[in-house]
Amino acid sequence: MTEQPELKTIGLTPAIYCGDQALFHVTCNVPLGDALAMASDFLFLAKALTKEAAYDRDTDRHAWAAHYLTAMSKAVVDDAVKVLNRDRDNELASKRAGAKSEGQGDRTA
Repeated sequence: MTEQPELKTIGLTPAIYCGDQALFHVTCNVPLGDALAMASDFLFLAKALTKEAAYDRDTDRHAWAAHYLTAMSKAVVDDAVKVLNRDRDNELASKRAGAKSEGQGDRTA
């Protein structure tokens, strides 16, 4: 049985812009499971903060904290999707190349 390499973040996804420049990026080479677990934690906290923000009308601090947590979570999830799509796209390309070479072999016989 072939062992699958551990999927890791690619670190191409920006989060939270300052002007037209990304202030933060997802770090590359973080195991995908760990990164997604962190995004889940961020979203859990954001959910709790938005609930508090709904009841605490005197301040917007909870809403802004939730906003930044969801922005970071989205960046992590987007980075994970890029990794998963990259692997899927590579697999599809190699299948197409294999099918193409088999098709050419039939014509030369």
